Amino acid sequence: MSTSSTPASSRPAPATPGTVTVAAVGVHVLDAHAVGIESVPEGSEGQLVESIRLSAAGTAGGAALVLSRLGAHVRSYGAVGDDAAGRTLRALLEDEGVDVAGLATHPTEQTSASVIPVRPNGDRPAWHVIGANGGFTLPDVADLAGVDHLHLGGPEFVGGPAAGELLAAARAAGITTSIDVLAPGDPGMLEWIQDALPHCDVLLPNDEQVLGFTGTTDLVEGARALLQKGVGCVAATAGERGAVVVTADEVVEVPAFAIDVVDTTGCGDAFSAGFVLGRAAGRSAEESARLGCAVAAQVAQGLGTDAGSYDLAFVDAFATSTPTR
Repeated sequence: MSTSSTPASSRPAPATPGTVTVAAVGVHVLDAHAVGIESVPEGSEGQLVESIRLSAAGTAGGAALVLSRLGAHVRSYGAVGDDAAGRTLRALLEDEGVDVAGLATHPTEQTSASVIPVRPNGDRPAWHVIGANGGFTLPDVADLAGVDHLHLGGPEFVGGPAAGELLAAARAAGITTSIDVLAPGDPGMLEWIQDALPHCDVLLPNDEQVLGFTGTTDLVEGARALLQKGVGCVAATAGERGAVVVTADEVVEVPAFAIDVVDTTGCGDAFSAGFVLGRAAGRSAEESARLGCAVAAQVAQGLGTDAGSYDLAFVDAFATSTPTR
């Protein structure tokens, strides 16, 4: 296996993404974190916790938020309910500079949401309702004129044929594409979205998904199997290992940064945003993976996808000054 790494000192000057427009399409979720959950109280008893906070999340919503922080022009396309959660989710994204005009309102569905109790040791089980994400359809995606990149979060919700139709139309218009699957890795899930894969420039799974999709025990071998399905590039996150990028021509391994992890919720979405922006702004696969890992490190040091306060210049400086594992 060939690998490569670029010393931080030789990295290029930060890309300016101001002209990059990204459509974040698919799953949008409102997350509610409760920190300091030691146990579920018995009966109707209460329990004090350290904090409770709301954040925009989801394989499309979380990526949209981070992409906007990094300086991209971002349009969100998805579905929310006509409820307080939907209005809150819209407001959280708008506060981050995301254009939410493409978020359709489905009056008969509630906004998708998760309740995430964070235990003192960092474990974070979750309760989740699919809500309006289950009713999202292609007609909810408006005109893509002016879009440079389309990021589809959760293709399983629309199915492979519809996802393939959307991505094929985007590519025909000169728009690059990426996919982030929300569901756990399973060969049946891969078959469900198969029609979308030949129209996908970048697939952004985690390591467990790659192994589950392909039935392999080696991450690079599994990524190569996904390339055989028509994907142009596989950029997989691998926890403390960092990220592995596999194309027909190269295998690149980028280590994770040495940080004190608080919460990993949203780290995958943050990596996706960094990698997508890096590639759209002309960075190499390795540079883009390093950017993705550096953005994920910002999120991991706080609570929720919107943790921390950063922009592209801050993240690039972090990447050059922070040691890796």
